Amino acid sequence: MDFVARALVKIFALAMLACTLQAQQPAKPPQSQTAAKPDSGAMTDGIYHNSTFGFTYKIPFGWVDRTREMTDDSDENSAASKSILLLAAFEHPPEATGDSVNSAVVVAAEEVASYPGLRSAEQYFGPLTELTKAKGLTVVNEPYEFRVGERQLVRGDFSKPLGNLTMHQSTLVVIEKGYVVSFTFIGGSEDEVDELIESLSFARKEAPVPHK
Repeated sequence: MDFVARALVKIFALAMLACTLQAQQPAKPPQSQTAAKPDSGAMTDGIYHNSTFGFTYKIPFGWVDRTREMTDDSDENSAASKSILLLAAFEHPPEATGDSVNSAVVVAAEEVASYPGLRSAEQYFGPLTELTKAKGLTVVNEPYEFRVGERQLVRGDFSKPLGNLTMHQSTLVVIEKGYVVSFTFIGGSEDEVDELIESLSFARKEAPVPHK
């Protein structure tokens, strides 16, 4: 199944969509518009936590965390290094051969200022969808509102045949603290992708204290 293994490695590169979209953007925004660099997050007992964007993700048992390795690889590409890879986890090592879709979860962040005129998470799916189609994926569902706990995000669903298999990909997007944060989930079925999404949670935002 070498073909499948090679295809899955390429598909993971697609999962890092936020790290490649940056290359399509014009010159850097003025320094004054640059958002503060976010927390890179930390992994504790299989749970990734990011304090800047207020979310946690529980990685399925037995999965491999390749965030550091993929970050090092993206640093070699000047365009990709402008984005921030927060989390990259796989069911199996990307280089391993197999006869099933190698499920994955990838979280990345890009400065909103890198996208002139961007006002909503739904607009981000314009260049995102263009790139996924260029990589051979088909749009299953156009962007739609999707709630995770109390947090409202925008979700888009895609798929691509891999021989006798079908890869399913869903990307959730939210704009937070000057960044577009994308959560990409890859699995061998729609149900599997939904199960992966269920492990994502956001901290409850505290209501402002009224002035007396």
